[in-house]
Formats: sequence, structure tokens, C-alpha cells
Amino acid sequence: MGERVTVTDVSKTYRLGEVMVTALAGVSLAVKAGEFLAVAGPSGSGKTTLLNLIGCLDTPTSGEIAIDGEAIGGLSAGRRADLRARKLGFVFQTFNLIPVLTAWENVEYPLLLQRRRGGVAARVQAALEHVGLADRARHRPTELSGGQQQRVAIARALVTEPALVLADEPTANLDSRTGHEIVELMRRLNRERGTTFVFSTHDPRIVNEADRVLEISDGRLQS
Repeated sequence: MGERVTVTDVSKTYRLGEVMVTALAGVSLAVKAGEFLAVAGPSGSGKTTLLNLIGCLDTPTSGEIAIDGEAIGGLSAGRRADLRARKLGFVFQTFNLIPVLTAWENVEYPLLLQRRRGGVAARVQAALEHVGLADRARHRPTELSGGQQQRVAIARALVTEPALVLADEPTANLDSRTGHEIVELMRRLNRERGTTFVFSTHDPRIVNEADRVLEISDGRLQS
């Protein structure tokens, strides 16, 4: 099984006024293709920063990140956006659905960004069926429960058949039962499709399901 992601000695610092804050300090890790990986740690530990860097949503202060062997540090903004569209899917704790669009349109949106022409409707239908929401396709986010909104977000993340899905605290805003159902859904999709998942989380349900758990504290991976 090859390596989907490699992170080599990555650090990230921010300036807050006159103070420099270290979010990550010399982090190195590798994620195998098909892995269901949890990066666990308390709030402020650096786990969300790590996912944002892997997801090309931010750039490291130092170090290097590669996805499928392609170093992303020197890519232009346009090529980073293209890589996100081609290879990455995102699931956020706040769902980040577009409120004026239906569930169908939210799932369809990344395919439109890719300028897909053929088979779009079939892909959207299949993605909604996978998450059990085909009967809610014409509902807007405000007409859906939190769990249903997160299912739409998962369908949106998977509709482009990405190599890697990055999930930032995906169960944080869900009740216990719904959170359990979402974890089971993502694990099933991981096993059926072989999609690589990387989570930032402190949810024991995700930790218990993970193939591997990396603990992070104060911006450093704990050995």
C-alpha cells in the first residue's frame, strides 16, 4: 500500500499582534492509501492546522507536504486549487453547505467546479444514495437536521471520487446517536471505496474506529 500523504518536518507560525504563535513544530508523518487515520488532541493542539496544510488551504512556514508524491509547497495558487478539486474532499464540523442550494445542488457543485460534462446527474444521485439521502435531494439545508446536513457534506466530499478526504471534527456539532451513525457511514465508505480518510478529532468513536491514531499536543506529535 503506497503513501497517500507525506508530511516532512512541517512547522507553522502565526503573528498575533506582536506575538508569534507556533501552531505546528516540526511535524512529520505518512498516511497510507486507504487508511482511516485519526489525529487526536485537545482544542488548540494544532490538529486543524495540520489538516488545513495537507488540504492546501494554508501553507507551512517550513517543511514539505506531498500528496501522491507531488510536493505542494511550490505550487501556484491556481495549481493548488486544481489539486484540491482533483484529489481532495473536505468535511467540516459546521457542514459549510451553501444555504440557498438544495442538497442535490450542494453535492453537484464540486462537479461543476471541475467542469464535468457527462454523467453528473448519475454521480450526484449515487452520492446521495450512498449517504441515505436520495429522498431529501430537493431540500435546502435549513430543511434538514444536523445529521442530514453532515450526510450531504459527506456526499459532496465523495462525489468527485477524491483520493483523500479530510474531516475536521465532523461529529462535533452532532448528538451522540447521530455522531455514531456518521462515523459508521464514513467507515463503511472507506472500506467499500478504499478512500483515504484523515480526521482531526477528540471524539472517542472516531478514535476507536481508526486504523491508527496520532496524538498531537502543543503543535507536536507525541511518540
